[in-house]
Amino acid sequence: MDRVVTTGEAAYGVERSLTGRRWVWTPAEERIGQAIAQRLGVADLIGRLIASRGVTVERAADFLDPTLRAWLPDPSVLTDMDIAAERLADAVQRGETVAIFGDYDVDGACSGAIMALGLGALGVRTINYVPDRIREGYGPNAVALRALADRGAHLVVCVDCGATAHDALAALEGIADAIVLDHHKLDGPPPRIIATVNPNRLDDRSGLNDVCAATIAFLTLVGTQRVLRRRGFFATRAELDLMALLDLVALATVCDVMPLAGLNRALVTQGLKIMARRARPGIAALLEVAGVVEPPGAMTCGFALGPRINAAGRIDQSDLGLQALLAEEPGIATERARQLDDINRQRQEVEAGLLDEAMRIAEAQFASGAAVAVVSGADWHPGVVGIVAGRIKEAFNRPALVAGISQGRATGSGRSITGIDLGSAIIAAREAGLLIKGGGHAMAAGFTLDAARLGELHDFLCLRLAAATLLPAAPVLAVDGIVAVGNVTEALACEIARLGPFGAGNPEPLFAIPHARIVMADRIGRTGTTIRAYVDGEAGGRLKTILFRAKDEALSDAMLTKGGPPLHLVGHIRAERWNGRVTTSLIVQDAAPA
Repeated sequence: MDRVVTTGEAAYGVERSLTGRRWVWTPAEERIGQAIAQRLGVADLIGRLIASRGVTVERAADFLDPTLRAWLPDPSVLTDMDIAAERLADAVQRGETVAIFGDYDVDGACSGAIMALGLGALGVRTINYVPDRIREGYGPNAVALRALADRGAHLVVCVDCGATAHDALAALEGIADAIVLDHHKLDGPPPRIIATVNPNRLDDRSGLNDVCAATIAFLTLVGTQRVLRRRGFFATRAELDLMALLDLVALATVCDVMPLAGLNRALVTQGLKIMARRARPGIAALLEVAGVVEPPGAMTCGFALGPRINAAGRIDQSDLGLQALLAEEPGIATERARQLDDINRQRQEVEAGLLDEAMRIAEAQFASGAAVAVVSGADWHPGVVGIVAGRIKEAFNRPALVAGISQGRATGSGRSITGIDLGSAIIAAREAGLLIKGGGHAMAAGFTLDAARLGELHDFLCLRLAAATLLPAAPVLAVDGIVAVGNVTEALACEIARLGPFGAGNPEPLFAIPHARIVMADRIGRTGTTIRAYVDGEAGGRLKTILFRAKDEALSDAMLTKGGPPLHLVGHIRAERWNGRVTTSLIVQDAAPA
């Protein structure tokens, strides 16, 4: 989903698959792959897969077994981190009240929860605040900040926001101190406050540009605990159990689409182990309402937990996700999780209502040669426009921005593709005077402007991001290797699983299964949108395949055609455990006539 593979030999000569994609082989250095396989004692295929992810022979062991010992940096490498840690340590020792001003998405909720739980365990009274998406919009505002100071906050910590909130934070001058823990792009000087810890500020040399705000919050607690240890604070009390917070870091990292390489990979790997214990009532309750019974993985975070936590901030009570994560009583956690589940269903209905129209507008723009889609509609709910932008981006392999218009203003979100930096383009548009406000990172951005200037914004972005027109009009499917039906085994699936967690920056491997014939097929599941088919291989063997989200389209028709012509299939090889049994399956992503 995030590989930049645009050229090369078409895999099996497939120029246009049943889903309209061109198949290409994932490039990899065979020599490096073999060296990795020899050093780690794994199959050549696994060595090749590791090499294709840009991993060196020297780093291969740390990739296969990512530990925090190998990857966790000294927090002091971040600009302003030592200042922030000292100020937070002061707050702990003085018994100050600390306000935590967050964002309404998963990263904001997790960052806020990390700081609230960490500081709370150190004896600090915290006030949590999440702005209303409709009334207040994204980031700090002067009214809310002053209200927090009036409630007794001597220090305000902004998490996952605040890096560009110069005017709003200036409202605290002489009233309370402020610290920003953020990761969004910052092309100018930081606000004039105590500390701005952000790896994407211009003067930061940490190299941690691809971490989320929850990771910055976690590292801030690491630094704060170190200061307190040096001051003798823990002589009579236990230190924080920082590892227990890694489930929140993992959840935010996956849901904010951070690349799962290096430090992020180690944090998510360890965090998923913490999550599997289901010790946090809020996460345990969310897993239950989502029907997740197996140990959670990155897909669980991205498709089960994330949408539910996000839902409240999109169309309902902005801090409900944070409340769920902070819930200590199982009964309260279950109540919050059920609320979030209900709200998520509402969000899906709202999204479906505008998706088709937005797709039609985007298709017309791309047909005219636009590099970027800028789509808008009257009263489109600002809570779902980011999701719709993501759908357009996936369908056309182009950056997409979607906005709702209300009272003459357009407020929206954008999503981009690997190699096209949308965040910088939005910041440039703001600096050019086109936007009232806007910011983000490479893959996502938010913006507000006068609706009358949407055309100007579209023209500006098409020029700024013209490189997007050089990419294929439909996504290219990068295929990692070939496996015959008879060679798809539980052992192979388990070896592949060792390369996880999978996600941005570490996509789950895709394998071609050549010349497969459908011998049995049916629709299964409550809604009938899943197809289960058994295929025979050209050289023997039988394999179960699964196609999820099967609509009435060419791929679904082909998977249901028993005894039809042979197909080349592409999918993920997984070992599934159910009722004590292990079944190896191919999770189909695409197919083409053989």
